[in-house]
Amino acid sequence: LTDRLRQFPVAEKRLMDVKLGELGSWLGGRDFTPNGLLASLRRGHDRYYNKYINVKKGGIGGVAMLLVGYVAISYLWEYDHIKHDRWRKYH
Repeated sequence: LTDRLRQFPVAEKRLMDVKLGELGSWLGGRDFTPNGLLASLRRGHDRYYNKYINVKKGGIGGVAMLLVGYVAISYLWEYDHIKHDRWRKYH
């Protein structure tokens, strides 16, 4: 496995396969242009979709993760309103 990983240039390795000493050259090989960032977001979405949503025998895991993420973000957006309601005195 390690011989196979050494064949690739550092810029083509996945982040999990990069050693700590190679991190600078790996980051230097990334494409930080708007098109490169958009392409990486698209690849990430495709990887998530194919791993959790588009499976032959799927469960509720992928959809549940999206739902939990939505609830967490909604709570963070409305936290100031919730905090003020909590300290309000009812009489």
